Amino acid sequence: MIDPLDITLVKQIVAVLGIGLMIGFQREIYYRLQKRDEFAGTRTFTLITLLGYLAALIQKNVPFFLPAALFGFVLLVITAYAYKLYLQKHRGATTEVTALLSFMLGVMVYYGHTGFAVFLAVIIVVFLEFKSRFVLFERHVEKKDIQAAVLFLLLTFVVLPVLPNRTIDAWHVFNPYQTWLMVVLVAGISFVGYVAVKILGPKRGIYLTGIFGGLISSTAVSITLSKLYATRRQFLRNYAGGIAIASTLMYLRVLIEASVFNFDLAKVLLFPYLAAAGTGLAFVYYLYITTRTHAKEEVAEQSNPLEISEALKLGLLFGFILGSLGFFNEHFGNAGVYAVSALSGLTDVDAITLSLSRLAYGKLSPQAAVYGIVIATTVNSFMKLGMVFSLGGRKIGFSMALFYLLTLGSMAAALFWTGFHGMA
Repeated sequence: MIDPLDITLVKQIVAVLGIGLMIGFQREIYYRLQKRDEFAGTRTFTLITLLGYLAALIQKNVPFFLPAALFGFVLLVITAYAYKLYLQKHRGATTEVTALLSFMLGVMVYYGHTGFAVFLAVIIVVFLEFKSRFVLFERHVEKKDIQAAVLFLLLTFVVLPVLPNRTIDAWHVFNPYQTWLMVVLVAGISFVGYVAVKILGPKRGIYLTGIFGGLISSTAVSITLSKLYATRRQFLRNYAGGIAIASTLMYLRVLIEASVFNFDLAKVLLFPYLAAAGTGLAFVYYLYITTRTHAKEEVAEQSNPLEISEALKLGLLFGFILGSLGFFNEHFGNAGVYAVSALSGLTDVDAITLSLSRLAYGKLSPQAAVYGIVIATTVNSFMKLGMVFSLGGRKIGFSMALFYLLTLGSMAAALFWTGFHGMA
């Protein structure tokens, strides 16, 4: 009978070998493609990870063995780097740093953090694999991008904590802290799309434009691709698919934003908005598989979504919507809320979604909040459809009309089916 302790050791060693093979294989393939030699490949990285594990194991019976082994390994890595620097004239230290991390991952496995070590190994491989993309991103980063990001971080982590976390208006709805927190949320989501476009490059196809552009603004994607379709009408399904995927992401954005500030409200919206998103993805998939030729995208120059001017505009919009909602709700009830939602939907669904999600905590009924978000979504969809018709013409307009009919119809059916249970 095998000792349970031995079984644990076997599992740990298998995990260690798997981690080393995974990292080493990536390094081996990378340097083969680069036609370069490195001091560590698949076998070496596997042994490095095993070395870290064994050093931690021996430490149990031999005091100071682990720090001594780590010190010796660091000297070995420094020697290898010096050899590469002075004889091969390569200055990059990515492989050397990865080797040190692999050693530490082996140590982590011994101390019982196997799951976390495997997770970190996957992250390391992803970063190594996307090295060329990060280089591309660095080449396209401008000074204004860095300045905007730094200033935004200051306003987020320095200014945000000192803002009063209480309402300051007569209707007790405008909270400076939570308003700016909403700005951080939306700008952060937008920046993810902005960075992704820069990393993946400007010519990855119309569908990629829709995906990452949809993280920033489905309205902007609708305008841009409709204009491009007007000059390349042979790519109808490409451009319709790009607009459709961006609009599909709008439904998912609403769910994410609502869940951040009001999880109970997000649960009510979950089925209807997932139904709309699922229908939208099915529509996009059909367009994609029935498209023979995929046009190359021509993306208009995007502004950095972390520019402070844009963030302040969004903050003012939030404040205006919150104040308007409070005023109209007090004087006109739910009808006033619906009117503000419709007006907000003409330009944006993020601001009204976050505002209503917050107000649904006692100051507004959950049912009114859900109706307001749905109204804003519907108005925004019809507004984008009108832009597609006016800028791209009837063919792409009718294609998108079918898309919105299916997605909004799915949402309406899901809302009717759920019957707003639990919103009372």
